[in-house]
Amino acid sequence: MKFTRDEIRKAMLLYAVTDRMWLKEGEALADVVETVLQNGATFLQIREKDLPPDAFETEAERLKALCAQYDVPFVVNDSVEIALRCDADGVHVGQSDIRGRNIRAIIGEDKILGISAGTVEEAVEAERVGADYIGVGAVFETGTKKNARSMTVERLKEIVSAVSIPVVAIGGIGAENIMQLRGSGVDGVAVVSAIFGAENPGKAAAELLKLAKEVVQSNG
Repeated sequence: MKFTRDEIRKAMLLYAVTDRMWLKEGEALADVVETVLQNGATFLQIREKDLPPDAFETEAERLKALCAQYDVPFVVNDSVEIALRCDADGVHVGQSDIRGRNIRAIIGEDKILGISAGTVEEAVEAERVGADYIGVGAVFETGTKKNARSMTVERLKEIVSAVSIPVVAIGGIGAENIMQLRGSGVDGVAVVSAIFGAENPGKAAAELLKLAKEVVQSNG
């Protein structure tokens, strides 16, 4: 399914990124993801660094089917090959992944391409090489990604102003600090532990969706 640029921008509102390390004993990732989708997640990325490729691909296929059921865009973190094999809506890659590779040419024009950026220069280059959206962070300190660069809201504003494609903020975002992003210009927030590490992921997603709407509406 091809998503338009406007649909992608709207889907940035509450961008959930999976992390199975938060699963409680006996829980299946797909069940938690479905609860999160039911309660307001507008975009989903599978990011499971510790899963072997075969298990990752099986999980990706399962989550892709769920997202299709809820009409939510689904992208695979880093692995272009797995994204294509499971016919995901797209792929999200980092700066190191785009060096020497034309990811847009590999995935084609109909797939979503997300690229991480931490500076204005990286964001501008990401748009130039065909990104549909940019993930900017880490905006707050985060334990999810080691050595992540943190940034000020002013830097975030500069990045948003430098590109014409949607921007989603990521990194340490939760209900307790999300409102600090008001007026930053972002199209939404990407969340890992504040959803998947919550005691009640569905309730957390519903609350964050409400707060994310306030953040985006504050942009005028």
